[in-house]
Amino acid sequence: MSKSSGSGIAPLRDTYGQLLQVVLFWAGAILLPLGLVVIVLGWYGAANTPYQYDQLSYLVSGGLLGLGLTFTGGFLYFGAWLARIAADERESSKRLADTLLLLADVTSRAAATDDRGVDLGAVPVTAGEGTTMHRRDCSLIAHRDDLRPVGESNGHLTTCRVCRPADVR
Repeated sequence: MSKSSGSGIAPLRDTYGQLLQVVLFWAGAILLPLGLVVIVLGWYGAANTPYQYDQLSYLVSGGLLGLGLTFTGGFLYFGAWLARIAADERESSKRLADTLLLLADVTSRAAATDDRGVDLGAVPVTAGEGTTMHRRDCSLIAHRDDLRPVGESNGHLTTCRVCRPADVR
């Protein structure tokens, strides 16, 4: 399923974020050089007029307007750069979270097996002198310290209805 065909709000948010980034980038990429061109035109007009009162209009229209356009374009371009960094950071955080979840799963599975590769959670045990056979990771007996593996000489044991150790074998 593609991102655009999925239901929910998350794909729309990503689309608006990407659209904002593109708009900021292009607006900054146009306004920044346009402001520099207006500054150069203002300087050229002021430099080539013989009257001082004409130079003031070139200074205002060329210099101040050009500076405004240049700074606005620079800030928009900077905003596009920050939006790009934020999107990359979100993607990186998602990848890190997925990797940590995978690592936690692998680690928990490795901790549940002994050196021979046997799943210790699946080994049937009894608690104390009990007559019920459980899995080692059964929630009813997981807190107990007196667990013993089920052997041949334990007689007739009933199976736990919660963890069902017979289903594991």
